[in-house]
Amino acid sequence: MEKTLLSIGHGYSARALAARLIPQGWRIIGSTRSPDKLDEIAATGVEPLLWPGSDLGALLKEVPNVLISAGPGPEGDPVLLALADDMAEAAPGMRWLGYLSTTGVYGDHGGGWVDETTPLTPSTRRGAARVQAEAAWAAIPDLPLHVFRLAGIYGPGRGPFEKVRSGKARRIIKPGQVFSRIHVADIAQALDLSLAQPQPGGIYNLCDDDPAPPQDVIAHAAELLGLPLPPEEDFASAEMSPMARSFYAESKRVRNDHAKAALGWQPIYPDYRSGLAALLATGG
Repeated sequence: MEKTLLSIGHGYSARALAARLIPQGWRIIGSTRSPDKLDEIAATGVEPLLWPGSDLGALLKEVPNVLISAGPGPEGDPVLLALADDMAEAAPGMRWLGYLSTTGVYGDHGGGWVDETTPLTPSTRRGAARVQAEAAWAAIPDLPLHVFRLAGIYGPGRGPFEKVRSGKARRIIKPGQVFSRIHVADIAQALDLSLAQPQPGGIYNLCDDDPAPPQDVIAHAAELLGLPLPPEEDFASAEMSPMARSFYAESKRVRNDHAKAALGWQPIYPDYRSGLAALLATGG
């Protein structure tokens, strides 16, 4: 059972991890809320599980490794709301529990650098909810918790190429704005390394080595495709949804030195240029 992982909220990053672990002989059980996704999950070699609707409490006592991908909702962390007592009961027997959080917990730093020791000062509701969720998970006694704070995720099916090809890409210009990002394959690699050598209590920023303005990424994607640059739009006057605009509320550069040192991790794609080139080579 040591090579068994229960993936609760089996989403984009979890699927990338499963694709890496299954060839190593791992058994992966992936939960979803949607009955429509059960066959899709099964097709990847993962055992699908409908939850809510299944008894995860019993399973938690049997499975030594658990990955939590589900994010908090308006009422709080959905997994803890349903399974807090079961998690507490199962915690002493667990080997590894990974929680996928976000670098949004750090808030806005005006383009400055942050690391795992930076105080958590979120400036959005999403970031504040993640801070609360991290604290709630950490409060469970004996839980072998590992927190992974993810930067903006891209990868197969989640790159800028489709928007550039369709003419829907936008280069929103906000002076001084920078984001950190990470290729999904590098998330999977870091989780794999952590599973191999658990370090309960570990907190890791997962991002590449090259924080960059978002308009530069769009421009490079257009260049790779040989297409015209999307026009520049001033952030102050651009028409944007509240959700899209909220992403520009924070500007920071995220350090990944600790993950490299503690996990022996080196990004496969250390910057967006190498990541986009690899995406394009495999169809974008």
